[in-house]
Amino acid sequence: MSADASTAARGRNSKGFALAQRFGRSLMLPIAVLPAAALLSRLGYIDGSGAGQGELIAAIPGDFFDRAAQVVGQGGDALFQYLPLLFAVGVAIGMARKADGSTALSAVVGYLVLHNVLWAMLGEELTEGKNFNNGPYGVLGGIVSGLIAAYLWQRYHRIKLPTYLGFFGGRRFVPMITAFVMIIVGVVMGLIFTGFNAGLTWVGDAVASSTVFGAGVYGVLNRFLLPFGLHHILNSVVWFLFGDYDGVTGDLNRFFAGDPAAGTFMTGFFPIFMFALPAAALAIYHTAKPHKKKMVGGLVFAGALASFLTGVTEPLEYAFIFVAWPLLVVHALLTGLSHAVTNALGVHHGFGFSAGAIDYVLNWGLATAPWLIIPIGLVFAAIYYFVFRWVITKWNLATPGREDDEDDEGGSAAAPAAAEPVTVASTPESGATSTETKSAETTSAKESTSPASKPSAETKE
Repeated sequence: MSADASTAARGRNSKGFALAQRFGRSLMLPIAVLPAAALLSRLGYIDGSGAGQGELIAAIPGDFFDRAAQVVGQGGDALFQYLPLLFAVGVAIGMARKADGSTALSAVVGYLVLHNVLWAMLGEELTEGKNFNNGPYGVLGGIVSGLIAAYLWQRYHRIKLPTYLGFFGGRRFVPMITAFVMIIVGVVMGLIFTGFNAGLTWVGDAVASSTVFGAGVYGVLNRFLLPFGLHHILNSVVWFLFGDYDGVTGDLNRFFAGDPAAGTFMTGFFPIFMFALPAAALAIYHTAKPHKKKMVGGLVFAGALASFLTGVTEPLEYAFIFVAWPLLVVHALLTGLSHAVTNALGVHHGFGFSAGAIDYVLNWGLATAPWLIIPIGLVFAAIYYFVFRWVITKWNLATPGREDDEDDEGGSAAAPAAAEPVTVASTPESGATSTETKSAETTSAKESTSPASKPSAETKE
């Protein structure tokens, strides 16, 4: 009975873990639009001084370019402004199995209802303007709407109604039921908002009072959650909920809104992604077996280039975090240290996609002391290279290129095993080769077991 209970508990845990992973992946769909939003916003509204004043395009003489700057900049701002709505749609599609257009429509309906119910309950005095990003719950409201829409769609998209209501059955029923459910959810969220806001403000103030410690802890947790795909959940909290600047919430949103204090939870990634991980790739290459270095070089250096240019680190990190977990521990601790160091030195930078060279250059104008990232990154590169190389060789970790030569060992081990029966069966006087001897033995065995061959042999004798 206890064994059955243990098995059931493991099953529940695995289902919960898979659900959390799917939720983390669903957050990546709306986050994928941020590079476009950041690029449009930067092209439209960034000047060389980086103060967020004027426009890059508008610096060119002529009224046409001034208007073009406004158009481009507003296009980027629109994506940031409606980010909660994008999260509602993205989460709903990502969480619902076999989702379709009705899933997205349900999420939109749910968020619109929630947004207006909250405004009706809380009043406009809580925010500076009735826009989607300045709503009481911000992106969290979009995530809640998406989760509820996905659940309702999964449960009711095949519902059968009486004949006279048949038109509203199936997928058409889901947006309708979502609207009614979100009214109730909105009332509940409105009632608890005061406590929620106080708690979030307390956490934000605690982090702000010690950004070095808070950012360092975040950096460690972020990398430790990477193998499980749950780091996106943590990122969504700090990038889109923490802090407030002119009604804009979240570290990432505030950075692009011109908040000089933003970037607390983003800056520390630049030294790691642009410098440290490529150095780790070099350490993995140098510790690989000589005859495997060509193959390993193609793998890790491609990942290093992607990490440096774009900040996409998964191809490189996944090359060692699963096969050499001590390197994951080192990587997580040093990432936290990078966040602590950059905040201690007053460096503030941000990204719309990831902490690669492209975002580093593109968002230079909004950053504070961005040049310090280069020397910090070079120091971390040296630390990563020597620590990774020492850990790999000290514990003989099976990083790419250091695996056992299974094919070679398998071949050498198989040969003696196959040769032994041949050697025993053969005699020194025999001049037959091993193949001939084995063939003769096979033929002899067949003759001895054949019922017809025995009388024939006796007759000849």
